[in-house]
Amino acid sequence: MSQWPSAKAKRVLAALLAIGWRIKRQSASHRTLARDGMPDYVFAFHDQEEIGPRMLSRIAKHTGLKPDDI
Repeated sequence: MSQWPSAKAKRVLAALLAIGWRIKRQSASHRTLARDGMPDYVFAFHDQEEIGPRMLSRIAKHTGLKPDDI
């Protein structure tokens, strides 16, 4: 079983903002997030969209997100 739960995109974005990411720019549902010392990350989900464990794991590899952050 995965250590990642499913979560709404709005909750995941809030967790990313809480760990130091900021919204650099936005075009519709595509938000470009920036953080010092890391490459930009494009978060392309609608707020009410459910993100599954596999996708959360992929997001974590690029952003440093941890299961405890959600």
